Amino acid sequence: MSIVVTGATGRLGRLVVERLLETGVPAAGIAAVVRDKQKAADLAARGVELRLADYDDPATLTGAFRTGDRVLLVSGNEVGRRVPQHAAVIAAARAAGVAQLAYTGVLGGPEADFELAEEHKATERAILDSGLPHTFLRNGWYTENYTEQLGPVLEHGAVVANAGEGRIASAARADYAAAAAAVLTGDGHLGRAYELSGDTAWSLAEYAAEVAKHSGKEIVHRNVPAETHLEILTGAGVPAPFAAILVDVDRAIERGLLARGDGDLARLIGRPTTPLADTVAAALAHR
Repeated sequence: MSIVVTGATGRLGRLVVERLLETGVPAAGIAAVVRDKQKAADLAARGVELRLADYDDPATLTGAFRTGDRVLLVSGNEVGRRVPQHAAVIAAARAAGVAQLAYTGVLGGPEADFELAEEHKATERAILDSGLPHTFLRNGWYTENYTEQLGPVLEHGAVVANAGEGRIASAARADYAAAAAAVLTGDGHLGRAYELSGDTAWSLAEYAAEVAKHSGKEIVHRNVPAETHLEILTGAGVPAPFAAILVDVDRAIERGLLARGDGDLARLIGRPTTPLADTVAAALAHR
């Protein structure tokens, strides 16, 4: 039996593997499912087993899992293709007889009514239909969704969005990784759905103030109509379909759908979630 992490060279998957190693899971008991062996060479050098597979090639997934494995399905990042990709992983996991399939979905689960949530909801239904022992990790927003895009903010001195005064209960990506590792190594998580979010919700005006504080630059929050935001994003080179999704997410934020704070994340990781200020400061320090 191994603890298996799919998408293990991605930003979340790699952090999960690191967290497992930090908490004492032997490297030989961890399997990293990757598409490119070279990108995972550092993990292999530490003794982590590599299993080559591609979400888009179901045949390669046949050997990705073993009977009794505890598996983390990290959702794919190709919006519009994730339902068939995830279905292939679920089918392979079911055929192998895994002991647990944990899935990184979206905050709110079936109640999330914005476009980006649709593929996550379809995946949860497919997992339920499969009959697999499962755990749903309904991840809220990563603070890094914003701090990894600081370039335009610093250049133009503005956080531009159409989210109004909506609040975001975000946490650092490492917090979500720690929760996944806890669920994969602990007991009592089967059949559970965790609503994972940060301890404190913040507005984009507050985010702009934090960036200003830590950068020493004047940064303002500019709320614009959705149509204007869409034009700004596409004008900056964001593909139109993805720009529309970002605008729709801001609408969801304005409706309060990413503000809920159930406390599940802090309970799973056994500490408070990482404050917004810490992630902003760290991001600016590395620029």
